Amino acid sequence: MKKISTRIWLLIFAFLIITVVFMYVLTDFLYEQLYVEDTESMMIEVGTKLQTMYTSGKVTDEFIADIEHYNNYSNLNIFAVRNPRELSACVPFDIDYETLIGAEERQQLLEGNYVQKIGYEPRFDRQLISVVLPLVDQNRLEGIIYIYFPLAKISELASQEVIFLFLSAFVFLIVMSFFVYKGIQRIMRPLNNLQTAVEQMSYGHYETRVPVKSSDEIGKLSSTFNGMAEAIQREDEVQKTFLATVSHELRTPISYVKGYSEAMQNGIIAEEQKQETIQLIVREANRMERLTNELLQLARMENEQKDIALYPIPLAETLREVRKILMHQAQKKNITLHLNVDDELIVKADEVKLKQIFINIIENAINYSYEQSKVDIVAIENNGNALITIKDDGIGIPLEDLSHVTERFYRVNKARSRADGGSGLGLSIVEQLLKQLHGKIEIESELDKGTTVKITMPLMEE
Repeated sequence: MKKISTRIWLLIFAFLIITVVFMYVLTDFLYEQLYVEDTESMMIEVGTKLQTMYTSGKVTDEFIADIEHYNNYSNLNIFAVRNPRELSACVPFDIDYETLIGAEERQQLLEGNYVQKIGYEPRFDRQLISVVLPLVDQNRLEGIIYIYFPLAKISELASQEVIFLFLSAFVFLIVMSFFVYKGIQRIMRPLNNLQTAVEQMSYGHYETRVPVKSSDEIGKLSSTFNGMAEAIQREDEVQKTFLATVSHELRTPISYVKGYSEAMQNGIIAEEQKQETIQLIVREANRMERLTNELLQLARMENEQKDIALYPIPLAETLREVRKILMHQAQKKNITLHLNVDDELIVKADEVKLKQIFINIIENAINYSYEQSKVDIVAIENNGNALITIKDDGIGIPLEDLSHVTERFYRVNKARSRADGGSGLGLSIVEQLLKQLHGKIEIESELDKGTTVKITMPLMEE
């Protein structure tokens, strides 16, 4: 009962049973309504016409002879008699006259109505239908016309074809069962493939796919499963890469901290080198802290399901605060932070997230710019949005790397990034933050000539 194929078989079997019962009821109905009633109607019609031959008075021998003559050419058995007891000489079976024409039936006949009877006759071994029609003159029953006909059995109506019918039905049932079995197999095959694929997926074989050979519901289900499996496999590969990268990123600073700490503990580091070693340990610890914070921030942003509350923020004021925060870092490389902002720009955003976006981008511009250069920060209104452009004159980004710079842990120059303390997560965080603030980022760059980052954010509607 647990298998769909078993349920289908039971459903088909139930339909067959219902069909057989229905055919039996229908056959019985047709026998009664068509055959029996049609025979009765024919008998009444013939008897009514023969009644018209009787005019009045006594029933004559000529009338009886005429009825007998008609009987010789009819498929019905028709007799005319003056007294019902005379029927015993006409019919080949015993008649119970009291039952045939009792007081009630006699009254019907006197009123000019016919009497119809159906009963089992042992001599014929079948049902017998009879009709009695009155010959009445001045409220006197002068005689009757008696018509009877042995009804054929249902089996006799098709006596020659019944064996052939049963054999044909049996052969048809076998043939249909074979085709139903093959059809169920064909229908169940993709479902079985899906079941096998799901079991393989549960064991971690995310490369499992099922063949799609139709465009029906099962085919669509198979296509959906393949799409889901592909997404799971891609996510699994991303997760494995992410974990491997995180492990690699943490392994280097941990190795530095552990190695130099053990060296100092064991007295291997000379006294004059201890201060430099401590600075190195602090630098690597700070890098681990920064990496951990960025990872936690990324995980937190991806798990945030509810919409962030956005409120009006003066863009010029925020950019000035960011410029003040990064001024000291820019001065170390003699880099000028040039700010040109429209003071009337009010954006819908979250202040903390907005500051982090600008800090990450401008910090990148400072880190990868040449000394004694400048970083231009421009904010203008553009088609109902705020367009913030951050342009540096730094080392630039190769064209083949430009589409990957927002990916996690992606570095254009890994050696330089690690030396500068970069984790490769800054632009990935920026992209996630902008999605939350309904903003967009666009990066243009030319190697050895600089990089331009354009951020578009919705303005506060008046």
